[in-house]
Amino acid sequence: MSLLSAQDLTVRFNGEDVLSGVSLAVNPGEIVTILGPNGSGKSTLLRALLGIVPLSAGQVSRAPDLRLGYVPQKLSVDRSMPMTVRRFLSLPLRVSDAEATAALARVGLPDVEQRQMAALSGGQFQRVLLARALLVRPQLLILDEPTQGLDQPGEAAFYRLIEEVRRETGAAVLMVSHDLHVVMAASDRVICLNGHICCEGTPRVVSNAPEYRALFGLGTQGALALYQHQHDHSHDHDHGHGHDHTHPHSHEHGRSHA
Repeated sequence: MSLLSAQDLTVRFNGEDVLSGVSLAVNPGEIVTILGPNGSGKSTLLRALLGIVPLSAGQVSRAPDLRLGYVPQKLSVDRSMPMTVRRFLSLPLRVSDAEATAALARVGLPDVEQRQMAALSGGQFQRVLLARALLVRPQLLILDEPTQGLDQPGEAAFYRLIEEVRRETGAAVLMVSHDLHVVMAASDRVICLNGHICCEGTPRVVSNAPEYRALFGLGTQGALALYQHQHDHSHDHDHGHGHDHTHPHSHEHGRSHA
């Protein structure tokens, strides 16, 4: 059973469709990444799935009592207002010192409880956001461009952390990203979005889809090479979710939507 699914989801702003007829599902334990150009509706889709943005049509279904962790794209902290990491982790729900310490250790930030949020680096800030999301022991982590503003080593380290979290906790991950190369290495399944779903499948299938090339150009073979290298050397365990997903009415691997 899917943890979260959308059926023919449509979101309309000022009379214009931002998203149209989007259907997707996230299954237990898999990492699904949504890619698309600026203005393609990626963040809107996540907010619609979370119930933050109203639907114009369609429906969203969740598994009963689904525990969701959310890492937003941007979170502004008033630098003039003192806010320690420890206090931030107890917003909006109070957590124990032991829980806070364990969550920070899990994301590689021990001993920062008394640091000011405003004094953290970009990478540290994102890891604290992830720690807060992990405090609910999520079955599904939703991340909206969690590495925006980080340099490439910082992005790669964050995605490795996400894979570790998935491996250790079994949580599924649905994320929006702009980094093609890292995403192809870190994802079980990729969804290309441009107001609607253009193509969907394993990284290998999507990399070769004409719709993907149309969105991102032809200079994307490096992403596929990195994906193959990573999987050849570090994906010797089988998650059970690495197969190509087929459209119910199609016999081709992956999904392709005109």
